[in-house]
Amino acid sequence: MAKAVVLLSGGLDSATTLAIARGAGFRNHALTINYGQRHRAELRAAAELARSLDVAEHRIFSLDLAGFGGSALTDPSIAVPTEATDGIPVTYVPARNTILLSLALAWAEALGAADSFIGANAVDYSGYPDCRPEYLAAFENMANLATKAAVEGRRFRIHAPLLTLSKAEIIRKGHELGVDFAATVSCYQATDAGLACGRCDACRLRRAGFVAAGVPDPTRYV
Repeated sequence: MAKAVVLLSGGLDSATTLAIARGAGFRNHALTINYGQRHRAELRAAAELARSLDVAEHRIFSLDLAGFGGSALTDPSIAVPTEATDGIPVTYVPARNTILLSLALAWAEALGAADSFIGANAVDYSGYPDCRPEYLAAFENMANLATKAAVEGRRFRIHAPLLTLSKAEIIRKGHELGVDFAATVSCYQATDAGLACGRCDACRLRRAGFVAAGVPDPTRYV
C-alpha cells in the first residue's frame, strides 16, 4: 500500500481530503501544524479526526509563526473580520501553505512516500494566493528539483482534490465518505471548546455550504 502525507488542520476541508486519500487506498500519515494560530481547538479536532479516519500515524508539529505575526490568525492585536472584504483578507498567514507543504514534503521524503495531500480550494476560498492551481503546480515542480528522492527517480506528487469544488460539493463528498463534520473546527476564532463564532469568513462559507449541500449543519455555535 502506497504511503501519503496528508495535511490535517482539523477543519472541514482537510478532513474531507483525508477521507478522499483513504478512499484512494493510501496508507495515510497525517500532519497537523501548531503554528501559533489563535483557534487552537482545531488541534484537538485534528487528533479526533485522525483516529476516526484510520491514519497510520498522526503527528502534531510545532512551529511558531506567531513570532512573525502579520495575520489575524496569529496576531491577537489584529481583529478577525466579520464582514466580507475586498482583496486578500487579514486572515492570510504569510507563506503558510509554502511552509506547511515543505514540512509535508520533508516527512514524505523521510517516509519514502511520493504523495502529499492538501485541502486547498480555489472556488470558495477567501482570496489566498497559496490556494491557486498555478501555485500548487509550481510547488510540485520545486519539490522535484529540490529533493534527493526526486533526483534519484522518485517523483513527488501534490494532490489537492478539493481545488475546483464548491463548499457544497466538498460537504457532499465528505458526507458520502463518512466524515464526522461535527468533529471539525473551521472557525477562525473558535472558543477553546470548539464553538464557532458564526460571523467570520470561514463560518459564513461553511454555513452556506451546508445549506447548499442539503446536509444538516452539525456546527456548534457560540
